Amino acid sequence: MILDAEACHAAAEAKDRRFDGLFFTGVTSTGIYCRCVCPARTPKRENRRFFSSAAAAEKAGFRPCLLCRPECAPGAAPIDAAERLAHDAVKRIESGALEEQGLEALARELGVTGRHLRRVMIRTFGAAPVEIAQTHRLLTAKRLLKETNLTMTQIAFAAGFQSVRRFNALFRERYSLAPSRVRGRGPAKDAGLTFVLAPRGAFAGAPVFAHLALRGLARVEAAPAPLMWTRTFAVGSHVGRLRLDVSGEAPVLTLSDGLIPAFRPIIAAMRGALDLDADIEAINAFIAADSGLAPDVRADPIVRLPGGLDPFELTVRAIIGQQVTVKAATTITSRLVAHCGAPIETDAPGLDRLFPSPARIAEAPIAALAALGLPRARAETLQRVAHAVAVGDLKLARGAVAAGRAGLAAIPGIGPWTIEYVALRGLGDPDAFPLGDSALRAAFDGDLTRAHERWRPWRAYAAARLWRRHALKEGRAAA
Repeated sequence: MILDAEACHAAAEAKDRRFDGLFFTGVTSTGIYCRCVCPARTPKRENRRFFSSAAAAEKAGFRPCLLCRPECAPGAAPIDAAERLAHDAVKRIESGALEEQGLEALARELGVTGRHLRRVMIRTFGAAPVEIAQTHRLLTAKRLLKETNLTMTQIAFAAGFQSVRRFNALFRERYSLAPSRVRGRGPAKDAGLTFVLAPRGAFAGAPVFAHLALRGLARVEAAPAPLMWTRTFAVGSHVGRLRLDVSGEAPVLTLSDGLIPAFRPIIAAMRGALDLDADIEAINAFIAADSGLAPDVRADPIVRLPGGLDPFELTVRAIIGQQVTVKAATTITSRLVAHCGAPIETDAPGLDRLFPSPARIAEAPIAALAALGLPRARAETLQRVAHAVAVGDLKLARGAVAAGRAGLAAIPGIGPWTIEYVALRGLGDPDAFPLGDSALRAAFDGDLTRAHERWRPWRAYAAARLWRRHALKEGRAAA
């Protein structure tokens, strides 16, 4: 990302939230780097250096500000093809991909070579993938130190370090102080871990809540209060309950103890599922340039792309939801939960099942899946997808758009609508567009086959607006 110095100076002086996370300011007189919204006194112009990422600032020798806390900044939204690739890579890195599989495997997921990915990351963020991963681990640990009462060992492993010794050494080396020096008070005992997820731009919780509530699965999800959503969740062997509060200007996420070790992938998944890093103002300006969609933008300027926490779960829902209503699909999926979901104990009444794992669905008899209300062909497709994920032949992860699309296309029974829907809701592709969707065609007055091409590279947001238009026409909640 090429930074315009004058624009950065102006944003820093105005503490402009629109630029929060798009660049960081290194202060040469103090050796720290800040967000542009830092409440501290603005440094002198001659003492400012600008960086396109926290990793680039740390690479240059600056330490994170303890006041504005760069680890809490929203992420940068992708603009062109190269930046989108870099953005997708960061999504995967933040969820722990480099620790799991290494750079070359990550590059294959994204459809490029490791060399090309490294070059694009350096050009976009001013740092290599390994450096970005290292900075993210340190900033994650810093956040846990500030906001939780976890032990140093728990923090080290939750942040992605392989040993406490390496964590301590790197923290001291990079920040010139011991981890204990940034300790906060943390939450009350047994209160769980609560984090504010800063959005880029304005955030509207009501549409998100409507989307989640409409698709709520019995025994997995519940809405205990307005704009409050809770569910069971699993990341590998780590299981528990999470709670999302969307009543304020920023979503607030609370994790139960069992999910603490999976903090990083859950935070990354939730940010993606709520579309918190999208530059809504820039996307709206692009979409509003089309006269056919401009009235929609004026009527509702805050439209994000709510999706799924788990791309596999989202894919299962999409397969079951083919050619049926959302209500019918939710009913059938709830039956699947009751039949295949593993039991779990939670402190939330009625939440006693996990969403079925790929292995459990793959092992279920076809006849039993069909008996849930699925046509046999669709039950067979569901099982093929589950088996492919369980054995590692199909990789479904937010940001891994190329691998996800290719893997789904290779499975019999998966058509273009399912691929596009999963890419939009589960993989984080801002240009996905399920052209064959009946609601999109019903909402658009004209030739959608031709029109959708002019909405690139933000077709997913055009689709969201058309779905919203269709729901309002039918007198339903715009979810």
